[in-house]
Amino acid sequence: MSDTTIELDDDMLGGERLADPYPYFAAMLAQDPVHWNEKYRAWFLHKHEDVLWALRNPAFSSDRIVPVFEKHLSSEQRALRQPTLDVLRHWMVFLDPPEHTRLRKMVMPAFSPKAVAVMRPRVEQVVRDTLADLGDRREFDFIADFAYPIPAIVVAELIGVPAEDRDLFKKWSDDILTLVFGAQGQGDRRELAQAGLIELTDYLRHLIAQIRKDPRDDIISSLVQAHEVEPPLSDEEIVSTCALLVFGGHETTTNLIANGTRQLLLRREQWNLLRDRPELVGPAVEELLRFDGPSRLEARLLVEDVELRGKTLRAGDSVFLVQSAANRDPDVFERPDELDIARPKNSHVGFGFGVHHCLGNFLARLEANVAFSAVIEGLPDLELAGRETWHPTMMSRGMQSMPVRRTGGVS
Repeated sequence: MSDTTIELDDDMLGGERLADPYPYFAAMLAQDPVHWNEKYRAWFLHKHEDVLWALRNPAFSSDRIVPVFEKHLSSEQRALRQPTLDVLRHWMVFLDPPEHTRLRKMVMPAFSPKAVAVMRPRVEQVVRDTLADLGDRREFDFIADFAYPIPAIVVAELIGVPAEDRDLFKKWSDDILTLVFGAQGQGDRRELAQAGLIELTDYLRHLIAQIRKDPRDDIISSLVQAHEVEPPLSDEEIVSTCALLVFGGHETTTNLIANGTRQLLLRREQWNLLRDRPELVGPAVEELLRFDGPSRLEARLLVEDVELRGKTLRAGDSVFLVQSAANRDPDVFERPDELDIARPKNSHVGFGFGVHHCLGNFLARLEANVAFSAVIEGLPDLELAGRETWHPTMMSRGMQSMPVRRTGGVS
């Protein structure tokens, strides 16, 4: 275990904790697993058992966007942020059943194991093309040049975005990251990000109008032609759902590929093990999701009082379920702070659990599976080439840049 005697405070992102939050989480697990954080005015749950319990418990509501806007923002602030609310209030990740079920039902077929399996040849081609685009460059940014383009291309094709417009979605995805997860030290970044969100929704409305006239084999076409849900999906719901898929499809998988590759490069014996035993790539994906996954925590809003470990959490309290801590709980995982891609049992909560289990988890796993295999085989001499830059966000665990270099020729 990491040192669990460090002094606890409420600054999750201070100092080195942004890059390495795990000693802090280990201390919380040992000393105060149900922690009231005065800075964020919220409870933080760290134990694997408690996080699972909360994910299953309807008292912990995902329907928090409208309540948070009404409770924490002035009327002037609400007016300024209304365009953000108009989109986020329809995101299924911020809804409870039955509204959540209605929206999820419409998108689930495109992300089922069967549908994702059919996509494997295309994902493999995208990864090959992305590697080829590196050419003979010795130094590059692993995020911009590898981890981001793969899911960006895949999700754009899945939704129905024309190839020539895909580059627009990087900025828009980053804008949504700021609006949804927040960021420290960003100044007027929220206003600029909201302007980007408005650009995205305008783009999607135009694309939806085109697809209504000429349906194709993509998610937008299936949503605009859906007649089996009651009430039928509105254009605002379709726009919001597509914005969610744009963000989720980019952010989560980019972080998974980049965080995982970084950890393998930091632990060369695990890189070499995967090189020598490529059949371990499936367990490796699961272990990397556990060890340094793309999501730091999930947020909930209590709708009734609950008792947990001798503490009373009140209705109306905000609660954060710290997946990154739960995934290193020593009561669940042997050697929790060791990366072991051959770990035989891996009950991580990297993709959540229950009704809000990540919709795109099968696709993200496939993309990571193919990407890790390609990096190990195609970039055998890869190494880190400087300090990475992390997104200063509390909920997401991802990098803005990750400099790497190749020390020799490409095999």
